[in-house]
Amino acid sequence: MLRQIILDTETTGLSADNGDRIIEIGCVELVARKLTGNNKHFYLNPGRDSHPDALRVHGISNEFLQDKPKFETIAQELLDYLHGADLIIHNAPFDLGFLNKELELTGRPPLKKFVGEITDTLVMAKEMYPGKRNSLDALCDRLEVDNSGRTLHGALLDAELLADVYINLTRGQDALLVVEEDAPSAGSTQHSAFDLRGVALPILLASEAELNAHEAVLGQIDKASGGKTVWRAQQNS
Repeated sequence: MLRQIILDTETTGLSADNGDRIIEIGCVELVARKLTGNNKHFYLNPGRDSHPDALRVHGISNEFLQDKPKFETIAQELLDYLHGADLIIHNAPFDLGFLNKELELTGRPPLKKFVGEITDTLVMAKEMYPGKRNSLDALCDRLEVDNSGRTLHGALLDAELLADVYINLTRGQDALLVVEEDAPSAGSTQHSAFDLRGVALPILLASEAELNAHEAVLGQIDKASGGKTVWRAQQNS
C-alpha cells in the first residue's frame, strides 16, 4: 500500500549552512492517496533567535520555543515515522537542506537513506503551469483549495494544504482506477457474480460539453507527463 508523507518545515532563516535551524516540522500522512489523520508535528528549540524576516513569515516567537525539545531529542521518532515512505515537499531542496544539516549534527546520514522517493511539488507545478506563480498560496487559489486560515506560515497547516494541492495536481482521488484482487481472507464474505446477460443496459452518450471537458483533462495529463502519454503517441503515429 502506497504511503506518502507531506512534509513542511519552518526555520530561523534561509541558510542551514550559515547556522539557521529548524523550529517546526509538520507531516501529514496519505495512504493510497487518502488522508489517514496519522500526522506528526514538532516545535523545536533551535538554540538561536529567528531572523526578523523569518519571524514575520512564521510568527513563532523565540520565547515560545525556549522550552521545546532540541532536534536531536526527536530525531529518531521522526525517522521512525518517515521510514520507507515517499515524501512530498514544496521546494524540496530547502527543507531537505535543513533536515540533512540537522541529521548531520546528530551524526546521522542524509534523509534519503531512510525514505523512498521524494517528489517536489514546486517542480511539478512549474511543469504544469509554466510562467505562472507557483507558491503554495498561488496553487491553492488556482486549484480551489481553501487557504483562508493561512495568515502566517505554519508547518502543519502548510503540509495539510499541500496534501490537498498535491491530490489536485495529480488529478484528485480518482486520477487512476486501481483494482487489487487479493485472495479472500479467512472469514471474508463471498459474493456471487450477478448475471447481466438478460439485462438491457442503456447506452448513454457523452454530451459535447462532457467530451470537451474530457479532452481538457487528457491535455493536462499529457502536459504534466511531458508529452509522453500513450494516447498522444498513438494519435501522432
